[in-house]
Amino acid sequence: MKGNKEKDITQKTLERYNDVFADIINVLLFNGDRVVTEDSLTDVLPGSILKLDGRIRTQYRDIAKYWHNSKIKLSMFGLENQTKPEKRMPLRVFGYDGAEYVKQAKKENSKEVIYPVITLVLYFGYNSRWNQPKSLFELLEIDEMIKPYVNDFKMNLFEIAYLDREKIDMFKSDFRILADYLYQMRVNKNYVAGDTVIEHVDELLMLMSAMTNDYRFEETINEVKGKENVTMCEVLDRVEARGIEKGMEKGIAKGREEGIKEGIKKGIKEGTVQVLISLVKDGILSISDAARRAGMSEESFRGYIK
Repeated sequence: MKGNKEKDITQKTLERYNDVFADIINVLLFNGDRVVTEDSLTDVLPGSILKLDGRIRTQYRDIAKYWHNSKIKLSMFGLENQTKPEKRMPLRVFGYDGAEYVKQAKKENSKEVIYPVITLVLYFGYNSRWNQPKSLFELLEIDEMIKPYVNDFKMNLFEIAYLDREKIDMFKSDFRILADYLYQMRVNKNYVAGDTVIEHVDELLMLMSAMTNDYRFEETINEVKGKENVTMCEVLDRVEARGIEKGMEKGIAKGREEGIKEGIKKGIKEGTVQVLISLVKDGILSISDAARRAGMSEESFRGYIK
């Protein structure tokens, strides 16, 4: 089973593509309008320096990109992926955004534009809703006397499996396949693949493998490598075929194992019978006693005596 760290890495790999990143921003923030274009995005180094307990530490975002636009000169978008709700997530996001603003504050004499920082938290769970704090006020224990002086920080949380069907259909990139999978699993507890052609095959299948804990998706990568117009229908056919093949192998292996166990049991029983026969022939046991110890009738036991 893949751990959360592996899931996180897989998600970052797919989302690092500008077409996927722009698609996520456009659907979740701009209702599907093509406000952010692929060529308007540039990568941001995900790490930021943090001084904590007298030590210099590096904190890492999942993924971040600068957005250059004629109207909005510059802004920064960050994505944080969560497969499970996390209580302190508002603090983490606050730290990421704060570190970026601190970096800008250090350029006091610079003529560079001071730009906004926006972080989206994408929650991929489909069996339950996000049940942890979404803001600092929900997380902090604040006395009412000082609450008016405490600044709140609201997290931009998007529960992908719980988006409306219409919203999910707005996605144009491979992210739509993931969102559709999560939605179907939540609503129907089953996934029926569509015929959408996959753009980033390796990354999507690695993601599906991590999300479902089913290594057959990952194993299918080599089978479709180099092929054009690969769809999830074809992938699922291959995954199912692998499942049948593995099932047969498992069945054969289990049959062999059961056969060995049965053989050992049979061997032990026959060995016991031979010892009892010797005891009968030596006059130590009667046939009735020997048959009882062997767990069979006298008639059956007599059949072993030559």
